Amino acid sequence: MVPPGKKPAGEASNSNKKCKRYFNEHWKEEFTWLDFDYERKLMFCLECRQALVRNKHGKAENAFTVGTDNFQRHALLRHVTSGAHRQALAFNQGQPTGGRGAYPGLASTHTSRGIKTEAASSKVAVLTTVYCMAKEDVPDDRCSALLELQRFNLCQALLGTEHSDYYSPRRVRDMQVAIASVLHMEDCQRLKASPYVGLVLDETRDWPESQGLALFATSVSPCDGQSATTFLGTMELQDSEATANQLLDILQAFGVSTTNLAWLSSSLPNDRLGSVAAQLQAACPLLTELHCLPGRTDPKTPAYLGEYESVLDALFRLHGGPSSHMVPELRAALDLAAIDLAGPRPVPWASVLPVVEAVAEAWPRLVPTLEAAAPTSPTAGALALALRQFTFVAFTHLLLDALPSVQKLALVLQPEEPDLALLQPLVMAAAASLQAQRGSGGARVQGFLQELASSAPSGDDGPCTYLGVELVGYSEAAVQGFERLRAAFLDSMRTGLRDSYPGPSLDAVAAFATIFDPRRYPQTPEELGTYGEGALRVLLRSFAPAVVPQRALGDFALFKRVVCGLGRLGPRALWAKLACEHSELHELFPDFAALAALGLALPAGAGLLDKVGRSRELRWWGPAGGGEGRSGHVVKIAVDGPPLHEFDFALAVEFLESGWGEGITQLT
Repeated sequence: MVPPGKKPAGEASNSNKKCKRYFNEHWKEEFTWLDFDYERKLMFCLECRQALVRNKHGKAENAFTVGTDNFQRHALLRHVTSGAHRQALAFNQGQPTGGRGAYPGLASTHTSRGIKTEAASSKVAVLTTVYCMAKEDVPDDRCSALLELQRFNLCQALLGTEHSDYYSPRRVRDMQVAIASVLHMEDCQRLKASPYVGLVLDETRDWPESQGLALFATSVSPCDGQSATTFLGTMELQDSEATANQLLDILQAFGVSTTNLAWLSSSLPNDRLGSVAAQLQAACPLLTELHCLPGRTDPKTPAYLGEYESVLDALFRLHGGPSSHMVPELRAALDLAAIDLAGPRPVPWASVLPVVEAVAEAWPRLVPTLEAAAPTSPTAGALALALRQFTFVAFTHLLLDALPSVQKLALVLQPEEPDLALLQPLVMAAAASLQAQRGSGGARVQGFLQELASSAPSGDDGPCTYLGVELVGYSEAAVQGFERLRAAFLDSMRTGLRDSYPGPSLDAVAAFATIFDPRRYPQTPEELGTYGEGALRVLLRSFAPAVVPQRALGDFALFKRVVCGLGRLGPRALWAKLACEHSELHELFPDFAALAALGLALPAGAGLLDKVGRSRELRWWGPAGGGEGRSGHVVKIAVDGPPLHEFDFALAVEFLESGWGEGITQLT
């Protein structure tokens, strides 16, 4: 028998998991039906196995009867609420399957009439089809064709069955709501159990005149210390006070209290987010801003930026796509930046470094090519004239100077586990670079202006050439106008950088990296003794309501020695050990466990970016390609839906037939 809190040999063998998971002995105390085979390293449900043995027809088989290595608490929660488990309990006890067991708060569903296994399998087959359609963004009107195709291919569950009106293709939306209801119930359990939560607000534009917010939450499981990102739904963007109150109401509906909301991240710039953040901070004592989402626009950008991006948009659509006019450099830039020209979202061309580099490289050949095509293409002639403008070429060089430092910062935040120690130095380096460019100009801009000055005849405002192409609009007045444009643009970038990464937030993130990355600890005991004390005090000030400062300071020396003995763990691995409420580290160092949970809830990394990106695709690109967007329930399934074998379709059947899912429609 493995002692509680110790990891047995059982490891998850799923190849799609990036980290190994272990069976937690304390799960047996919470789920009395749970059994673990230490030799085979599999979990079983005693109730379901007993029902399988007693059931002569053998219809009770599921993952927990054959054994599963999905060592996650949410898998146990899914099983305990599944129809198969409740039917097994009823079969073993000789009672009708009507109760909710550990979840009495949910509206009861009337399953005491019993669902024949054959009928249930046909309903699950239809729901599975609707589920996969949502996951793969298949239009709802294809449901009939897909069901017919499955019958043609002799899908046993759909052959010779009669379905109620609930399962007809015209009720696809009702089935989507039922599926989303199951996910919503799990979200409530997950967020309510999480010690701290991060809130992410992403701008949506379902219609040109409508602005809204897509809501995400980052949470931490107290059972295994694993973090998760959850799509909560969407809401209309209103005035600051109404928006803040609605956000708090939505979080409360998910069981999140104001004392547990720790992080705020938004794609809206400060001038558009208004005082929402300030009002949330007034209600939530721990709330810290850190805006890591891509596509966050800088405040008060120069008007010329829109003109410049419209030229690039036309250029890439004419010469970057698969046509006879394709320019290889432009096509390669689109592929490198993963830009889909067929997508409905506007592309922020001026913020994509590979795009700007490709334009600068291809510019000497693009202008003659476009001018040659001008007699047969008015668009080509207009583009050639736009590309020959002095301001266009100068602004391209300005972007080549300004973007690299900002791009490095964006790359740091893309991995699954970002290196937080690099965040503050890169932000400071980017700000310093922009400040220097504003003062003396970047190397590319200065080189460009010097070459023009040397090529202009006697310094007059006459015609001048650059790389063999004659520029239009070059003059002393144009240079002065560009200098004003350069200053305004760089000021806007610096302001956006400061708003996205506030100084106190950067200090806290750097302190997290100092305290919780043993790989950076000094090797000698003398240096280790005083290491990190300043960083710890920063965290204790930033998150004072969550910790006991004097106790944390007193435990710090022992904490560092214990952590050094654990090996060269990364911050996320150490956080997971500390946040797991059954671990020895959690009990020994409660203040560091609280800080670890705060670190795990930080909204950054590939998991968050993937879900935000998927949500953006679905909400901007409707099933007919018209940009109408998908419903909130479809987005929920597509973004948060687990693999098929992990989803409880039996519970979705119950929700559909009882109408339980109608309660969540207001959230989406």
